Amino acid sequence: MLAAFWAARQPDVAAIVCEHGDRTFAELNANANKLTRALRARGVGAGDSLGFMMANRPEFAEVVNTTLRAGLRMTTINWHLTGEEAGYILDDCEAKVFVADARFAAAAREAATHAPGATVLVSVGGEIDGFETYESLIADEDGSDIPDPEVGSQMLYTSGTTGRPKGVNRPRSPEVAKLTAAAQLASPAGYVPGESVNLCTGPLYHAAPLAFSLSAPLAMGATVVLMDGWSAAETLELMQRHKVTHTHMVPTMFHRLLSLPADVREAADVSSVHYIIHGAAPCPVSVKKAIIEWFGPVVHEYYAATEGAGTTVDSHQWLEKPGTVGKPPTPDHIRILDEEGNDLPPGEIGTVFLKAPPGRFEYYKDPAKTESSYRDTHYTLGDVGYLDEDGFLFLTDRSANLIISGGVNVYPAEVEAELIAHPAVGDVAVIGVPDEEWGEKVVAVIEPQPDVEPTPELAQEIIAFAREHLAHYKCPRQVDFRPELPRHDNGKLYKRLLRDEYRAAAQAEGGAGA
Repeated sequence: MLAAFWAARQPDVAAIVCEHGDRTFAELNANANKLTRALRARGVGAGDSLGFMMANRPEFAEVVNTTLRAGLRMTTINWHLTGEEAGYILDDCEAKVFVADARFAAAAREAATHAPGATVLVSVGGEIDGFETYESLIADEDGSDIPDPEVGSQMLYTSGTTGRPKGVNRPRSPEVAKLTAAAQLASPAGYVPGESVNLCTGPLYHAAPLAFSLSAPLAMGATVVLMDGWSAAETLELMQRHKVTHTHMVPTMFHRLLSLPADVREAADVSSVHYIIHGAAPCPVSVKKAIIEWFGPVVHEYYAATEGAGTTVDSHQWLEKPGTVGKPPTPDHIRILDEEGNDLPPGEIGTVFLKAPPGRFEYYKDPAKTESSYRDTHYTLGDVGYLDEDGFLFLTDRSANLIISGGVNVYPAEVEAELIAHPAVGDVAVIGVPDEEWGEKVVAVIEPQPDVEPTPELAQEIIAFAREHLAHYKCPRQVDFRPELPRHDNGKLYKRLLRDEYRAAAQAEGGAGA
């Protein structure tokens, strides 16, 4: 509904800039009103669910704004999924409407067969057999503001790195919507209506790009430039061309920007950028220091997830406490608990619990998982870390990633943070592999930098490099190379895939864990 606010005040200002088409605030708002009326005419009303699988394109923003004024519950679907995987989410969220990008026609058609409740099928960017095109759907509708808007909601699905993804659901309520709007207005990002330009670097079906690169900027009257696929060189080019002021990134993007040739980095004009926010995965200290040195103290970090918010930290605070993910907004917002559920003192590592946001979330149709995530008013994402004496949170890793080698805990994120500093390393995943002597041995799986030849000699060099910077028990005993690591485009590594592969191989060889 904030789109209507800005459409009335700056109708001709660009809301969306994209290779698939641009939208002014007036055009965005009109199309959202048209889509609302078209869906109502097909029996879709407040409380119904809408699922959509779409690349970064202007219709994405129009669908989001439709759900916000039509009282719908929206679920974005990862377009990398197979038709069966997408169909599971579409059916599980009880979608009545399915909007799909023609680029993913085959997967969309299959997904629809798994969700018989999705009776309104709409295609964007082209035709899909059995779907009505977006253009024809809204062509004859009135674009004026609807007189009876109802607040909508969203139910995004967890990434599914362990088992089937789960919907993170909160009750639809005006009170929660007001709190969300207040949080946007209080944002330290400093958007200036009609002047700020936000570069969206990630796929909008993920919670972070959706919030930081679409929802909040548009709500504050900023222009959003959408990337359809990411590259380091294009990021710098778009920053310069559009005078980008704000952007959201993940740590792998930082590393790849820093890996560009020095002359390319030095030639890029990034002076317009005054707010970069990042999260989703651990950022090595050396990488973040280099990004701050390049862009200036404009880098902000958050620790949060689809389930709710945790901490934030700006560049100045972070430089005083390198590695922190920030200080919670209130003293009781973060708790560090041991296995028995007891609070741990500062400096001691335990499971991180966050205070639940207003309108307690639930994992849709999974009350057992919901209850297992909570301790009274707090919930956990499975992360492990500690609070220092000043109340700043430091994450060590996820509990599922913990390696126990020779009876000693090894946190992969710490090892990865050191290995990524080696000039030959483009990306790295550290995992525990069954070992008869040690229980688990530390293995580093490395994606080399472009034009770097993986050799046994390079593997030994990387191990020696690690031993210069880490206690020897933390260092990899084995280094393997891969052309590409299974990293999701939200920045998270699918370590489970690597662990499963290595453990299956160990079992086949009759080793530990067989």
